[in-house]
Amino acid sequence: MILHCVFLRLKAAMTKEEKKALFESVAALQQVIPGIVDVKYGPNVSPEGLHGGFADGFVVTFESASARDAYLVHPDHVAVGERIVSSTDGGLAGLMVFDFNL
Repeated sequence: MILHCVFLRLKAAMTKEEKKALFESVAALQQVIPGIVDVKYGPNVSPEGLHGGFADGFVVTFESASARDAYLVHPDHVAVGERIVSSTDGGLAGLMVFDFNL
């Protein structure tokens, strides 16, 4: 299994409702892209203060690396990804992606 972690530095002007809608669009991908086992999202709640401005994020658990790879090029993921990038402070610089094997 693969844990796909995405940390975001969202634009300060985003409302709670806009953030919720953005993350719900990520979670909805589980219904249309095979191989997604689970999706979780939310704000950083660590008391350490080491988030580097990446205050929100989500994780997607995939059944395999090939399922993750298919997700990356799936048109629905591409559309959601474009929405995410346009919502971050700095475009791609407002994202950090980290995948690892479970």
